[in-house]
Amino acid sequence: MEYTVQKLGRLAGVSTRTLRYYDEIGILKPARMNSSGYRIYGQAEVNRLQQILFYRELGVNLDRIKELVTDPSFDGIEALKEHREQLLARRKQLDALIANVDKTLAWSEGRMTMTDKEKFEGFKQKLIDDNEAKYGKEVREKYGDEKVDKSNAKVKNMTKEQYEEVTRLAAEVTDTLAEAFKTGDPGSEVAQKAAELHKRWLTYYWGEYTKEAHAGVAQMYVDDERFRAYYDEKQPGTAEFLRDAILIYTGMKA
Repeated sequence: MEYTVQKLGRLAGVSTRTLRYYDEIGILKPARMNSSGYRIYGQAEVNRLQQILFYRELGVNLDRIKELVTDPSFDGIEALKEHREQLLARRKQLDALIANVDKTLAWSEGRMTMTDKEKFEGFKQKLIDDNEAKYGKEVREKYGDEKVDKSNAKVKNMTKEQYEEVTRLAAEVTDTLAEAFKTGDPGSEVAQKAAELHKRWLTYYWGEYTKEAHAGVAQMYVDDERFRAYYDEKQPGTAEFLRDAILIYTGMKA
């Protein structure tokens, strides 16, 4: 079946302006233009739009989506399997948060007791699940299941104060790194502050810290497409900048 841009927009629940923009940036070209100059979309384009919307729902930026869906080796079936796994992980996260809300309501109404630690269990589990969904496969391949499982256990055993601190640190790393990137110098004082904050953030997840491991993680941010896309989302080149700052911080780069 074929669709005009208006019909495809209504079918998918997106605006015609969005579809025209997708055409302009080359992420979703129509199958052809008819004699009246209207965009006509076929089954292949419908399937690609579905993939694009799945990726958008999962928070992937358009530049990265374009790289994925226009890659000659792109496998639609494998992509759908990955979407399913990530959506299941998201559902698990939501279930944990809902359970936490229900428990807190019961505690507020005096129907049960609840420790301060329990109040944050849903959030900590979400943190673990988010990391597993985004980077679990890559990190487990690099460091092994035992280290990752120990890291997850450490997160689950965080106190309220530790959880609040690691959350604050994550935001501070992001803000400081953005400020440092503007200098263009990974050896600058603010860039080295970002590397130090990154180290402090990591220690909440690792059993022990080593400079070699820290440098290895920094290199992984550059080598692995998913990590690089995360750091480069707002400013391309940020992953490499952070890598260089950490290499200088750890003494692995002169």
